[in-house]
Amino acid sequence: KNPPLKTRAVPVNRWAEPGSGCGYGNCEQVDKDNSGSISASELQQALSNGNLCVSVSMFDKDKKGGVNFSEFAGVWKYINDWQNIFRTYDRDNSGRIDRNELKQALTVFGYRLSEQFYSTLIHKFDRQQTGQMAFDDFIQCCIALQRLTELFRRYDTDQDGWLHLSYEQYLSMLLNVV
Repeated sequence: KNPPLKTRAVPVNRWAEPGSGCGYGNCEQVDKDNSGSISASELQQALSNGNLCVSVSMFDKDKKGGVNFSEFAGVWKYINDWQNIFRTYDRDNSGRIDRNELKQALTVFGYRLSEQFYSTLIHKFDRQQTGQMAFDDFIQCCIALQRLTELFRRYDTDQDGWLHLSYEQYLSMLLNVV
């Protein structure tokens, strides 16, 4: 569970500036108490709507513990981009990604994995244990896979798909992910 956000409220009209990717209607939906500002708790609720938990620290470029207007626009775009990707591969429009849909998505992303590994991913990231991934599970799976792949490539110096490393290198590699 993410720690509570620490940020000051921001007037809604600042969040709806032209070109922000956040229309005024979106901001009104986030401003639940109609105060004209988006508080830290309202932002957290917006980000975790539908069990989607986005780490605000990913977008907190000035490291002040919250997001300002331009950073929020980045959060909003990030979520919308992931929703579009998810909808593309949720072929049966069930609102969940099954093993075959996951395989299609990851193959297009450039991954070549075994049939067993797709099942492993579903098992690992399907928090509701339905045999399919919800939207936020899918995002977490893709981000984890991307981070692990980037880390693997750093150690795979000859790019042959195999790592030769000591136990301490292995632990260091994993600690960079955790």
